[in-house]
Formats: sequence, structure tokens, C-alpha cells
Amino acid sequence: MQALADLPDADISYYPDFLNTAERDRLFVFFRETIAWRQDPIRIFGKTYPQPRLTALYGNNGKPYTYSGLTMHPIPFGPELAALKTRVETFCGAEFTSCLFNLYRDGADSNGWHADNEKELGANPVIASVSLGAIRRFKLKHRKYNDRRTSLDLEPGSLLLMQGTTQHHWLHEIPKTRKSVGPRINLTFRKIL
Repeated sequence: MQALADLPDADISYYPDFLNTAERDRLFVFFRETIAWRQDPIRIFGKTYPQPRLTALYGNNGKPYTYSGLTMHPIPFGPELAALKTRVETFCGAEFTSCLFNLYRDGADSNGWHADNEKELGANPVIASVSLGAIRRFKLKHRKYNDRRTSLDLEPGSLLLMQGTTQHHWLHEIPKTRKSVGPRINLTFRKIL
């Protein structure tokens, strides 16, 4: 485990070897081929754009998730995803009802600066993020202090855990890159109230 202890107002831990090589490779292929991927339009500063990645929402409580003017309705968990959710819950000591998938097809796909602070996630959400496929850079910046920034390369099979007041004080992104990178799947487990 690597705790990002030098970040004020944050509770973030990184576990690079949450899944072994065989598990991460098998799950990457399985999810890439079986998830109901979609590319929805989102509103940013009053303009509508196609999201620069593919997404899907799965859940076990039927509750929708809304961000950037987009409301997603969950698809029920299948056995593979339910088993992974249980494993993540046991590891993190938290309960999750939903999993938001992101598929970054190449370096042109991204997720801009944001916080996972939607009202349906509650006051201090626990977000557990599992990475599969290519390594991508994850950046963080403090909302108030411009000199407080950091980045981390999210490796395949890793788990990034954000909790406490992190979403109140920090923004995060997966930026575009001109480097040649393969596809990456990110599973963000969360509890939708």
C-alpha cells in the first residue's frame, strides 16, 4: 500500500497489486467484451459534447446516477462483477451499490478535472477505483491551494481508494496523452444513496 500522506484534506491510498497478473488480464478481456459500453453526450459550461471515453453503469439497487447533466440508469450486476464488488468491499471495509465503468480507448480519451461529489453519493463518499489494461496518469489538485498537486501512474490490477473529505477539497483527472497507450478500463465502485 502507498498512502498519499502528503496531501492535506485527503484520505487516499493506492494498492498497486490488488489483482494478480492472471486476474487483471482475464477481467480486462471479459469486461471489454461483455460490458454494455456507450458514449453519451455531456454538458460542460453550457455546451454539449460526446464524452471522450465510453461508459456504463451497473448497480444492485436500481438507483440512477447523474453527473454533467447526464443521468445513467444501472444495469444489474452479473456474477463476475458481483464477485469483484464483494472482494473490493471486503478489502476496503465499505459497502458499494454501483459501479461506473470507464473505457479509455487510447490516449485521446480522457476525464477532465472533477470531484465525485454528486448529492446521491452522500457527504463523504468512499470511491474504490480498480484499473485494468494500460497504465494511465491520474492527477490531483487541491481546490484552494494551487501549489498542491500530485500525480500517480495507475497500474493494471491496482486499487485506488479515496474517502473522507477528499472529494470536498480535491479534484482529479485522467488527462489526454500524446503517448501511444493501449486501452484502459476503470471500475469505480461507489454507494448511491
